[in-house]
Amino acid sequence: MNDPAPETPARETGFALDPRLDGDTVPVGDLALSSVLLMNDARHPWLILVPRRAGMVEIADLSEADAAALMAEIRIASRVLLEVAKPDKINVGTLGNMVAQLHVHVIARFASDPAWPGPVWGQGTRIPYPPHAAQALLERLRTAFAAA
Repeated sequence: MNDPAPETPARETGFALDPRLDGDTVPVGDLALSSVLLMNDARHPWLILVPRRAGMVEIADLSEADAAALMAEIRIASRVLLEVAKPDKINVGTLGNMVAQLHVHVIARFASDPAWPGPVWGQGTRIPYPPHAAQALLERLRTAFAAA
């Protein structure tokens, strides 16, 4: 995994992260296709994968090769969360109702979490990570991605 860079080749071709995703997340790094973001909500270990392709809204908009790469990256992100967070279940979803830009949620779920067994969306108020906790989690995630 590469650390996020201010300018990557994908960004030079018109890709820009949606401002809402940018405001709600902390960058983890980049995989071959996707930027990996940590949702800044301490209630749920939650990654978001954003393919660095301009104008993508649906998975069906991706080329066959990019769709296959995205599925591989979803599997990697799921394994990383299983290793780092030790959840009861991993939820994977693409909604796009609030943010049209193609992005995939990979969420570690616990039977003890406040939204269980329902979806995390619309449940309570987001609780940002304290800075020291975010940094510690980012280090663990980056190490796990590098080993994946």
